[in-house]
Amino acid sequence: MPKHPSLDTLRLEGNLGSSWIKKVEQVVKSVLVSVYVQLDFSNETWSAALSKPQTLPTASASSSLGTLTGLSLTTECSVNHDGCTYCACLSGYQWNNSVCSRHQPCQTLLEHRPCGCLIFCTNEAGYCQLLPPVPATLSLNSWLQMPGSTLNLTLLTSQEITNLKWFLWRTGSPSPSPILLQAGTRVSLTSSRGRVLLSIVNITYKWAGDYICCFEAQGFRWELHQMVKVSLRAIDVAQLPDQLSISCASSPGFQLSCCIPSEHLGYTASWSPGEGSEASSFNTSDSQCFVLAVRRCPAADTTYTCDLQSPGLSPLRVPVSVTIIQGGDTTCPEDSSAGAWNVTKAGHVAQAPCPGNKTGTVKRTCRPDGVWGPIHSSCTDTGLLALLYRARLLRAGQGWPDEEVPQILAQLPDLVVVVTSPSDLLALVNTVKVLAKIVASARIQLNGSALEALLKTTDKVLDMDASSLWTTARAQISAVGSNLLLAVETLARSLCPQDHPFSFGLPNVQLQTQLLRPTPPSDYRVSFSTQPMLQAHIPKHSLAPLGHNGTNVSVTSLMLRKLDHFLPSNYGQGLGDSLYATPGLVLAISIMAGGQVFNKGEVIMDFGDTNGTPHCVFWDHNLFQGKGGWSDAGCQVQAASASPTTHCICRHLTAFSILMSRHTVPKNTLLELLGQVGLGASIVALLVCLGVYRLVWRFVVQSKVAYLRHTALLNVVLCLLAADTCFLGASLLPPGPHSPLCLATAFLCHFLYLATFFWMLAQALMLAHQLLFVFHQLSKHRVLSLMVFLGYLCPMGFAGVTLGLYLPRGQYLGEGACWLDRKGGVFYTFVGPVLAIMGVNGLVLAMAVLKLLRPSLSEGPQVEKRQALLGVIKALLILTPIFGLTWVLGLATLLEEVSIVPHYLFTALNTSQGVFILLFGCLMDRKVQEALRKRFCRSQPPNSTISLGEQPSPGGHSQVS
Repeated sequence: MPKHPSLDTLRLEGNLGSSWIKKVEQVVKSVLVSVYVQLDFSNETWSAALSKPQTLPTASASSSLGTLTGLSLTTECSVNHDGCTYCACLSGYQWNNSVCSRHQPCQTLLEHRPCGCLIFCTNEAGYCQLLPPVPATLSLNSWLQMPGSTLNLTLLTSQEITNLKWFLWRTGSPSPSPILLQAGTRVSLTSSRGRVLLSIVNITYKWAGDYICCFEAQGFRWELHQMVKVSLRAIDVAQLPDQLSISCASSPGFQLSCCIPSEHLGYTASWSPGEGSEASSFNTSDSQCFVLAVRRCPAADTTYTCDLQSPGLSPLRVPVSVTIIQGGDTTCPEDSSAGAWNVTKAGHVAQAPCPGNKTGTVKRTCRPDGVWGPIHSSCTDTGLLALLYRARLLRAGQGWPDEEVPQILAQLPDLVVVVTSPSDLLALVNTVKVLAKIVASARIQLNGSALEALLKTTDKVLDMDASSLWTTARAQISAVGSNLLLAVETLARSLCPQDHPFSFGLPNVQLQTQLLRPTPPSDYRVSFSTQPMLQAHIPKHSLAPLGHNGTNVSVTSLMLRKLDHFLPSNYGQGLGDSLYATPGLVLAISIMAGGQVFNKGEVIMDFGDTNGTPHCVFWDHNLFQGKGGWSDAGCQVQAASASPTTHCICRHLTAFSILMSRHTVPKNTLLELLGQVGLGASIVALLVCLGVYRLVWRFVVQSKVAYLRHTALLNVVLCLLAADTCFLGASLLPPGPHSPLCLATAFLCHFLYLATFFWMLAQALMLAHQLLFVFHQLSKHRVLSLMVFLGYLCPMGFAGVTLGLYLPRGQYLGEGACWLDRKGGVFYTFVGPVLAIMGVNGLVLAMAVLKLLRPSLSEGPQVEKRQALLGVIKALLILTPIFGLTWVLGLATLLEEVSIVPHYLFTALNTSQGVFILLFGCLMDRKVQEALRKRFCRSQPPNSTISLGEQPSPGGHSQVS
């Protein structure tokens, strides 16, 4: 094959020694003359001596031309069978950027390689040029790095450089090319004028090798190299076993091994003690193992050490403890039913290798009582582990994310079939999780085929056995389901614009995407072929703000079946600690606008007909320290008017579903009827109470205590009557936060019911004041002012603060009713004060009874006042336990594990409060009874009854009740 070396001083044609075709013009002495010269060797072998600089004979003194002192060859070319010329530069020379950018390299060379050999398929003259001095220096803090340290590579430049790239050719790597380094979780790049710093934190043996800095300067491409070595850590060495207990009687010999990664084949190993043993080694696809076969069992407990050494690296000592079972020791017997488990000493852990193409160990603890514990396996498929490590290094900063992420995704569907253990499942989910983080941070756009591979993998993962795989995997990492959901969400919305619209469906996964372009349509609607059909739409007003900046807007809708069953049973504020059932569907909706995720906007979803009372929820990945949990913040249930289905309205975009309480009492017509009848009876009773007061008022308020007592009771009646009327009328209003009437009714009910109980508190505190401060009594008007403040302003403050705190969070109204949300903290702003008031009233009653039964001579109340206070005590003594029991039952109904009985009792008692007040607060009062008899009966009984402050007649008999 002809070769065409080029000389940099003159051009020759023909064989070596042929005549000059072109003469060299006269030049100034000692000046380098650069002329293109071509020598052809058609039938001769190229002599290696010609590649060296040639010294020419001294010219004669009579010659008028200058003296040519030497020739230096720069380029060696050969003609290939395809007719193209392959030209390689000799040492010290290189093709410049201009020529290099127009021609292909001779072999499959990476972009970072300098232009050392090019292919010329056209008749183009050229030659390699002399390289100038290197315009930069590359230094590092230390060529020997300890694990966990930080590697710093510093590039100092004296010229302007461009197209700077960093590469790593890993030690022992089977890859035929180096790996690109870029910013990641471990790699950082900082630059300033004349200085570029590459830093790698928490370095391990995966970062050992030849570091290459590539850049362009002065018209050439440059490479600078630095070699870095990293010692192994103890955790990088796999021992099998790491501890061993053995019975010399049953097993006179045993075998120990320590394995190192194949990247460090430069290590040698020696075992100690080595007497009576034989050492050997063998290689696997990813490791090198050093084995010690012990022929004679030691007489006592012994620690064997695997000493690893490599030139220039710190030695590493890995101990393996061997415990000898002595006579009388408690042991676990040999067990071959669940594998080959030898006799093991109590309190020790037996180990076995993983079967087949698996990496890890199988461990089993021998309990102190000599009984085998459960088997724990960390065996993971080697292929899955390799993909996980590759993804982690890619995120750390090694590799080409745009190319490697689709490649890894394309391999996942074939590897799903090898998932046979929880460790395999965790490795697969972690790989998808790491890829999602890479895509999100690097803003990578995936093509349709990569997305299909992801969806096929997800479909098979969701079909895996829940009891044998998912349950154990969740026991190890509770957030594994949440991690899968977030990863699939992130990757699904990363589809490149040219592949929209995209639709793909499998039994457990359905995906639909749409590119709305800069101008969104009126509404976005999507439906999925589920049973019942799952539908969603985003109104126009939520999409309108996205089209103003002229960027593309894409909507991704993803339906995942069964995944909600694999999510942790975590419920955020507003849902309590109850147990819920999910419908088996999760709907994730994402909007991308200009490469950014748009999370705001209203979405309306229809999950079909549901049993019981549903809760519209979304999966919040930030709850429970990042483990995730269901939350109903910003979501509301709205009953559909024309169908039995329920619509969910949420004001943000994420992964949605619905929850149905497993113990919720279903809608019961008898219970609803009981509540309505009770409220009606309460309203009638309160109206009767007002009528009675209208007739007897001037007869029952003749003393200060009686006036204050009946004024408080009258306000209780008025507040409870207004509250019951509002609550009964609320069922006629459309529920939901968008209904001002519903919101106002809920606020009024909250305020009026609280006012009812605060007036009862005012009555009790008035009683306490009359008993405790006998000689320091306040005026009637002062006490009445304080009672009005306590009875109306305090509950108004409670109700107002509750509205301001919980309404913005979407946690104020309950679902399907114009009343407080019974599942959140808002309901306790009502029940809490009620129970506190009942507790205070109970304490006041106890104190009052003791005070009146044992009055001191100095402070005992007068007879008239004593009778009035006994009337107050009698009413509170009956009403306080009844009202307290009512709301204790009300709290019991919030514990959804209880039966239906507390619901019936609470409804009956709660809706009958007006009847209790009429009977025990009004009609059973002796003074009221006497006033009614005076009103309707003209005759007066011979014995008068003194009650609530009436003066006894002289000579008459007084009755106290």
